[in-house]
Amino acid sequence: MGLYKVAALVEYDGTLFRGYQLQQNGRTVQGVLEAALKELSGSSVRVHGASRTDAGVHASGQVVSFWIKDELPLGVVVKGSNYYLPEDTAIKGACMIDADFDVRRRAVSREYRYRIVSSGSRLPLQERFSLRVREALDVPKMRRAARLIQGVHDFTSFATSLGNSESAVRMVHEARILEIGDTTVEIWISANAFLRHQVRSTVGQLLRVGLGRCSVEEFGGLIEHPQPGGAGPAAPARGLCLTQVRYQPALSFAA
Repeated sequence: MGLYKVAALVEYDGTLFRGYQLQQNGRTVQGVLEAALKELSGSSVRVHGASRTDAGVHASGQVVSFWIKDELPLGVVVKGSNYYLPEDTAIKGACMIDADFDVRRRAVSREYRYRIVSSGSRLPLQERFSLRVREALDVPKMRRAARLIQGVHDFTSFATSLGNSESAVRMVHEARILEIGDTTVEIWISANAFLRHQVRSTVGQLLRVGLGRCSVEEFGGLIEHPQPGGAGPAAPARGLCLTQVRYQPALSFAA
């Protein structure tokens, strides 16, 4: 009996999680995945994620990897894991990968979506996965500001913490803002990688632009003159979702 390495596509509702990564105290995505795989295989399994989402952040396209017994075919791994996983987490597909394939380091980009809904009253069916604002947003101004983050920049202003040797330079491939109907705005950002809380800090500042509390020029100044903590409070986690992790060539996940 041997082992083979698997990459899996994972979806989860982050509301009741303390984040992706294992913690001494608190429920995590990595924790429930490893518990389910242990039930399935009968032995401990370490799961590695392509992105470490924070507490309350959701995912429809997280990618993880792990080693599993070769007596368990991929279809059994997917269905069996889902049998043991809680209702707020699911493996949507899996594929075999090379032993040296690192799902975090081999990723060429990550994409996040942040959803905002404008409404003066509560929206019980939407507020678990979106941020509700009472005022109308100036979306054209938000779009002008969002274009400024595209390309290679120092994003120190949008990071909540940096390691001593960590570079704050990132490549943002695309930042677009979509209007869906009369009430919903979605902010989509993809980059080679993100700093801690970078997306939520960016969204928070874009919201202040949309609400008239920050000019497009002031927003641009945070990029041109990076300073720790320059951006205001980060947007709440509940509106954020990791939608895709891209690889070259792409991974083919079979259900």
